[in-house]
Amino acid sequence: MSEVIILITAFAAGIGLGTFYFGGLWLTVQRLPRVRRPALLSMCSFFGRLGIVLFGFYLIMDGHWERVIACMLGFLTMRAILTRFWGPHRVK
Repeated sequence: MSEVIILITAFAAGIGLGTFYFGGLWLTVQRLPRVRRPALLSMCSFFGRLGIVLFGFYLIMDGHWERVIACMLGFLTMRAILTRFWGPHRVK
């Protein structure tokens, strides 16, 4: 497979991982006022999301630093998009 296609795929995977991570964060924050132990929810959510995302980065990297850079760019792109979409100006 061409290296460019692999890098584009890694970028797309980064977008998926970013959607998962920041979407999960958004859901956690929305749920915090209704739970009995918000600190436990926060910590479990953080470590669960972090573990899955780091494992995803590890699988995508496959020993090539270029892939992890492309994946990180996709991840940060999704962060910027979701921050703009769900940002403080959207709070009701």
